[in-house]
Amino acid sequence: MIDSKKKFNSIFFRNFINLVLLIIVSFCISIKKSEALPHEWVGVPKSEYGEQLWDRQSIKRNEDGSVRILSKYIPKTKSEITKDILYTMDINCLEKSFRDVDVSTDEVNSNFNDFADWQDPNGDKLILGVIGQVCRVEN
Repeated sequence: MIDSKKKFNSIFFRNFINLVLLIIVSFCISIKKSEALPHEWVGVPKSEYGEQLWDRQSIKRNEDGSVRILSKYIPKTKSEITKDILYTMDINCLEKSFRDVDVSTDEVNSNFNDFADWQDPNGDKLILGVIGQVCRVEN
């Protein structure tokens, strides 16, 4: 009688701990998903390489006067290597230049580099399209 009671208590305690851990993990995952803000993707004219979208909800004015946005590049052909790529871009509307302060394949794993160099779009139609649209919205 005592052995079976100990065995029952042991099994109950082990299952209870597993249930509590499962609830905690589920709660953490749902918090992570709920932190993601909705996007309002705006497309620029496509190019032969793919398409570029920028998120109207992400526009933020930086202290230096540049504009920070979230942008998504969707390559024309996709594979394991060429997935959708998210860029956090700073745009200098006066000089029509940009810098990528973060590049990732998802919003969770971000690693910002506020010291990235400013670049000229060098005729890239997708980047020029994003700069043009964002600067029109911001001015």
